[in-house]
Amino acid sequence: MRDPVAPFSPVPSLRAAALLAAVFAVSGVLTACGERAAAQGGPPQAPPVSAAPAVQKPIADSEEFTGRLEALETVDIRPRIGGTIDRVHFRDGATVKKGDLLFTIDPRPYQAEVARAESQLAAAQSRAELAKAELARAQQLLDAKAVSRQEFDQLSSGARTSNADIKAAEAALRVARLNVEYTAVRAPIAGHTSRAVVTAGNLVDDKTVLTTLVATHKVYAYFDGSEQTFLRLRKANDAALNVKMGLADETGFPHTGKVDFIDNRLNTQTGAIRIRAVFDNARGEFTPGLFARLQVAGSTSYQAVLTPERAIGTDQSKKFVFVVGANNVAEFREVKLGALIDGMRVVTAGLKPGELVVVSGLQRVRPGAPLAPQKLEVDARGMPIEKPAAPPPGAGGKEPADGDKKDEKKAALRTPVTADRARTT
Repeated sequence: MRDPVAPFSPVPSLRAAALLAAVFAVSGVLTACGERAAAQGGPPQAPPVSAAPAVQKPIADSEEFTGRLEALETVDIRPRIGGTIDRVHFRDGATVKKGDLLFTIDPRPYQAEVARAESQLAAAQSRAELAKAELARAQQLLDAKAVSRQEFDQLSSGARTSNADIKAAEAALRVARLNVEYTAVRAPIAGHTSRAVVTAGNLVDDKTVLTTLVATHKVYAYFDGSEQTFLRLRKANDAALNVKMGLADETGFPHTGKVDFIDNRLNTQTGAIRIRAVFDNARGEFTPGLFARLQVAGSTSYQAVLTPERAIGTDQSKKFVFVVGANNVAEFREVKLGALIDGMRVVTAGLKPGELVVVSGLQRVRPGAPLAPQKLEVDARGMPIEKPAAPPPGAGGKEPADGDKKDEKKAALRTPVTADRARTT
């Protein structure tokens, strides 16, 4: 309760009124400045983007196909004679050389046949010697006119028959000896074996498949090319017949081969023609039947403009890029595209070599809007080399000095006091 006797002091009231008037004046100035800035409208901030120059270099157009690998030679191993399998001489899936022993058929019946043929040959030779001697005596008797001409002709015929019997016996002996050789089933080519379909103890004939053998030192890759591909390869030189290949688990086309066969007619229903390429397989990394991706290069090279594939935008059916124009203003360019080569897209129309193309930050770019481009260097392919990202503010920086810490603490202590005074006022 205020003392009625004490006089009223107007000083605090005057001070509060003056402070309140100053606050209102400052608020009015700030409001007027904000309204003036809003009325005038400042320029939009230029978004940061990365840009790389379009490159020009000689390239050759290429086409890509899919195909299957096949062996140069595939042999179904069958015995030439019948008999009982005596022994298997290889492991399933082994690599063998030409002439290696694979199976043995029991040779004893065929060895006996050789002995019989040899005896028949000996008998034929004995008969031939007797016929020859009789013919010689008949010749002497004929000169003395002691034998008729008919008897002499019969003896001559008998001698010739004996000689023919000798030849027949010799042929039978050769067949018997071949059959003995055929009891050893050998690899007709060098290659990779399958499993042994027939094991020891089984009776086989000349129609039984014992195993399968494929040559693996080289492989064929068959694929179907278009009519344009056929016409281009028909006119190409040896260098243009090179084919690159990649397997399903490989990136790109790391293997190089050569076209060695083009079929003699096109399929009239599909317009395709069968083409074959051959690849070296000395290291055994290709297996017949594998899926393969194939790339056939063009016959001639030309100068082309390229830009990274990620710089290409799509607007319905149009393809476009953003180019950094004069005064760092974004220019919309509709482009025509060619082949994709190692992540670089060939641009056949709409772009010139050396023009800066926006490669990242496309979502922040608008035609005619200013940009804050960061020019990137490019590698030998023309692909941009990204710069390392800058560390976040304060990350890895120096610790503030003791004096700075004290100033920060003082400022932190002063700020609440000022706010309290403003609230009190």
